[in-house]
Amino acid sequence: MDPHHHLWPDYSVQDLRADTRSGHNVVATVFVECSSNYYTEGPHHLRPVGETDWVASQSVSGGLLSGIVGFADLTWDPSELGEALDAHVEAGKGAFKGIRHTVAWDANPGVFASAHRPPPGLLLDSGFRRGAAELARRRLVYETWTYFHQLPALCDFARAHPDLVVVLNHLGGPAATGLYSGRRSEVLEEWRAGIKALEDVPQVVMKLGGIGMPAFTPAEFIESTPMTSTRIAEYWGPHIRYCIDTLGPERCMFESNFPVDRRLCEYVTLWNSFKLIAAPYSRAECESLFAGTARRTYGIGP
Repeated sequence: MDPHHHLWPDYSVQDLRADTRSGHNVVATVFVECSSNYYTEGPHHLRPVGETDWVASQSVSGGLLSGIVGFADLTWDPSELGEALDAHVEAGKGAFKGIRHTVAWDANPGVFASAHRPPPGLLLDSGFRRGAAELARRRLVYETWTYFHQLPALCDFARAHPDLVVVLNHLGGPAATGLYSGRRSEVLEEWRAGIKALEDVPQVVMKLGGIGMPAFTPAEFIESTPMTSTRIAEYWGPHIRYCIDTLGPERCMFESNFPVDRRLCEYVTLWNSFKLIAAPYSRAECESLFAGTARRTYGIGP
């Protein structure tokens, strides 16, 4: 199961189908918001529902697009947020699973910024936390990506919402740009401490991926050739296995993050690298890493 991909004009459902049939047995996928196909009219807080509506209309056989994670701003007025969430659920036709509100922020302007460019301190903001409670009330998941130095705040946020499933994207954000360029060992040391802190917050699950983003993988590695699954596994394997060994396979899931991670390699190569990384684990543990954790997190049946 591929629990994290996007769809854009240059990466269509047909492209997704071709990738998932390129050499691996991908039986279900989850679309994650990427600010595409919003409604262009109507109330501002309902415009992101257009993305959910559009994805739900893309009927794909074989279980693709089994789940949808959309966008809503958790700092919105509670009545507007509630209306938006309910509209997402209706538009999703049973496939809507939650929202992603990215909080990745860094004080240094040279550090890669997400498309939403969030302000600092959202995870500790009372209004943001009030919005998160609306997700928990509806049994929807909260999805985000952070930078490594925000992991303590994410722990605090999650502890304040014990009934909310929190899905952490892209390995928790071991940054590689701006002032973090060339400081990989320092970043990883602080990152590991942050991952360790997550061990005691059981409702936080992690997506193992995002490794084709220059935000996390130095450009010189991404642009080097030839790019093979073995090279990727050697570079990222120890760090991905640290996440698995710390949180447990039942709280980790591999993600493609396509088409973004296509900058690193082809779809089939990426999943080959994940299989190499997961080779030390048992069949049952691999079942969680490659499908089970995602199915449980998003409530998607076999």
